[in-house]
Amino acid sequence: MKRSIPFKKLLAMAYAVPLCLASQQSFAQDESSYPKSPVNMVVGWAAGGPADTVARLVAAEMSKHLGQSVVVENKGGAGGNIGSVAAARAKPDGYTIMLATVASHGLNSALYDNIGYDPINDFAPIGLINTSPSTMLVQIDSPFKSVQDYIDSARKDPGKHTYASGGVGSSQHLAGASFKMRTNIDVLHVPFKGTAPALTDVMAGRVDMVITTGALAPLKSGKLRALAVSSQQRISALPDVPTFDEAGVKDFYMESWYGLVAPAGTPRRILEKLNQALTKSLQSPELQKAFVDGGSEPAQPMSLDAYWDMVKNGMAEAQELVRISGAKQEK
Repeated sequence: MKRSIPFKKLLAMAYAVPLCLASQQSFAQDESSYPKSPVNMVVGWAAGGPADTVARLVAAEMSKHLGQSVVVENKGGAGGNIGSVAAARAKPDGYTIMLATVASHGLNSALYDNIGYDPINDFAPIGLINTSPSTMLVQIDSPFKSVQDYIDSARKDPGKHTYASGGVGSSQHLAGASFKMRTNIDVLHVPFKGTAPALTDVMAGRVDMVITTGALAPLKSGKLRALAVSSQQRISALPDVPTFDEAGVKDFYMESWYGLVAPAGTPRRILEKLNQALTKSLQSPELQKAFVDGGSEPAQPMSLDAYWDMVKNGMAEAQELVRISGAKQEK
């Protein structure tokens, strides 16, 4: 014998159906009309630094294509982890996005015991902004005129040569450790509290060399000389500087990157709108020039899935660099 459904329950169900449909329609309308208000871009680094500069350049261009302001919010600290945690916990409605880096989505998960977020599962992809290779720099009066000069000298006098970094676990530390391993030389790591003081000591000749991104500005001082770039091809900003491949150190590629992500659960349609706005922004001649002048290469158009595959594949490579360096940070 079939049990009848109480009238009150039927009535409640009858009211619930149109409410549910209305909610779905409203959500769909919100997606189609996105964005209705400014979009917040979280940057896990202090204002005035390289990451902040990239973020503000991209935010200004994306604002034009989205029809709403993209506002940069700096949440620096813990190697970018504080900003990443804040972005990961934000509402996934497209109004919070984050500047992602090789640190937030690669190095930090190996450097720290607990970063407070999952780089893949807590985020959704938007797109790649640019890539920036590292450059090997020595003092302008250094006796090392080539990469091979440095290698030969280091092999002749093991343990007497040095390389600088912006600190334990920094990109310069990891680049130097990888270079040391690939060339089988015994050189000493000299960590500093930031890239600026590291460059200062290289300029002064107190440390032999540094392998760093953002090399164009210090090169303009006239106190440094570039020996090689860690990209697969020569970069347009330094056309006369060979790649490490050309300099005899094969397969030494150390490229940092900047991209955009959103909290996991952000609707696909909104992610695609953000991806389209980023793609259009990267076509700006002014933005391209700003990147090239800074030693970076603007990214080519990339789909959401292709970008996320790149991030996932890079995670393992970044973690291997940390393993090689022996670096570890406190919680």
